[in-house]
Amino acid sequence: MVHVELTPAAQDQVLKVMQRQNKPGSALRLFVQGGGCSGLSYGMTFDRQETGDEVAFDGGTVKVVVDKASAPLLDGVRVDFLMSLEESGFKIYNPNAKETCSCGKSFSA
Repeated sequence: MVHVELTPAAQDQVLKVMQRQNKPGSALRLFVQGGGCSGLSYGMTFDRQETGDEVAFDGGTVKVVVDKASAPLLDGVRVDFLMSLEESGFKIYNPNAKETCSCGKSFSA
């Protein structure tokens, strides 16, 4: 079973973006893809329909789906949303990452 935590700030921001993009009721799809300066990068999108090749769970006020290939790399991840002078946007804390790039958008496992 995959466990991904969305902080209250991340949940609020996801719901706001979902409303702006006219996608209420969609699930937040988290995934890993090749790329980025450390080899793997994170992706997030909204999905209204599950493919059957994912793990779905309740992320609080947001339904979250993770494809089975990404699941081992995302197990235990915490997604936060920061808004400060130094940093703003979604921040992913991944206990499975051996290395991360300075921007925090890519990692190696």
